[in-house]
Order: sequence, then structure tokens, then C-alpha cells
Amino acid sequence: MPLKLSLKPGEKFVLNGAVVQNGDRRGVLILQNKASVLREKDIMQPEDVTTPARRIYFPVMMMYLDEAEAPKFYDEFALRLTEFMGVVRNPDILTECVACSKHVLARQYYKALMGARKIVDYEDQRLGNVASGVQDGGHAG
Repeated sequence: MPLKLSLKPGEKFVLNGAVVQNGDRRGVLILQNKASVLREKDIMQPEDVTTPARRIYFPVMMMYLDEAEAPKFYDEFALRLTEFMGVVRNPDILTECVACSKHVLARQYYKALMGARKIVDYEDQRLGNVASGVQDGGHAG
């Protein structure tokens, strides 16, 4: 099933590890086969990995973007998820953590990434961060 991306002018995204930027007009891109695609708003830079939930999100993002190197990032993910689950008491977020782990183990990295994003959003709400979501003003290039 094709994936249709509607892009804003100048919007960046990562496609199989390459940073791609849309031109100066709105555009539509249709991917006909499986590919690792991540929009700019979902890309986290290493310098933005400053909280426990972001320490979970980042290795999952790396596994998704570079599946061949996923084992390199797994131990960091498992450690950070275990630490996070050791202090969080919210049953919905704990369920999300378990689901995220199951997706990683099944190599369903995009599903795991979307779960990790929910964990970051939860943490942002708990910490009172104004900008909910993954991006702290990060960039794709």
C-alpha cells in the first residue's frame, strides 16, 4: 500500500537515512514500497536527548532509521525503558512502555516510535513543558 506524504514548503524529512527537503511550494510524495520515513517534527537530535523519556525515544528512532544497526541501540533502549518504568506509576503509560518494548522486539520500529512519542508527550505534560511533542526545535539536517 503506497504512503502519501503531503509536504509543507521547505519541510524536511528523512527517507532511508537521507535528509530530503521539499521545495518552496506544497508538495505530495507517494512512496510505492516500504521505506523508513520520518518527518522533521519527529526527528530528535542527540543534543535534545535531555530527559528520561527522550532517552527512550532516541534509540528507538535510530533503530527505525537504520534497521541494520538496530542491535547497537537496543541495550540503551532497554536500559532507559527499565529505568523509566521503575519510577512511573501511571498504568496507561506503563502499558505504553510494555507495548513499545514488544514492538521493538518484533522489529516493528515505527509502531515502537509512535509509542515512545506518547511517552515523551506524557513526560512533557508532567514536567509542564509548553511545547508538547518530540521536537524541541530540532532539525533534520
